[in-house]
Amino acid sequence: MIAYLSGKFVYKTPALIYVDVNGVGYEVNISLSTYTAIQNLEEGKLFTHLHIKEDAHTLYGFFDAVEKEMFILLISVSGVGASTARMMLSGMKPSEITNAIVMNNARQLESVKGIGKKTAERLVLELKDKVSKLSNSVPGIQSVGNTLEMDALNALVALGIARPVAEQSIKKAIQAEPTIQNNLETIIKKALKAI
Repeated sequence: MIAYLSGKFVYKTPALIYVDVNGVGYEVNISLSTYTAIQNLEEGKLFTHLHIKEDAHTLYGFFDAVEKEMFILLISVSGVGASTARMMLSGMKPSEITNAIVMNNARQLESVKGIGKKTAERLVLELKDKVSKLSNSVPGIQSVGNTLEMDALNALVALGIARPVAEQSIKKAIQAEPTIQNNLETIIKKALKAI
């Protein structure tokens, strides 16, 4: 799996970019949101997801990790392909998609081209619990908010700890010692002790 690409942006369109990484050119599909973020940059880093189908291997790129995480959640839902997920992320920010799902607003999701009523309802039903963890913009939703907390969560999950348990232990550790929020290693260690 290719986690990210860091290099020169040699060709850019609102849907596609070529990234030169030490002389190797990668063709990367991007959302309009990512294009807006990188359109004035000559080089940079894109988080990536390699989507494998029997007839194609397609690389998708994202300006930030939250957008990548949302893309992966969207394509996990039956009836939502990579192209539709990219279309959703071009029309709505990850926080807007999260809010629509958490607030049961299937109608807002239907406004995206390629999303019908049944698909929108399926998105709300299947992703409500998962996306609320990405959100810190909806009042009353407890979530992992900043990048260090997200990195700590990913590290704990990679160690084999169930995501809900990992999230709870991170919250406990930070509530017990708010000063650890700026140190990834400390967050992980304290979270492991809180399990």
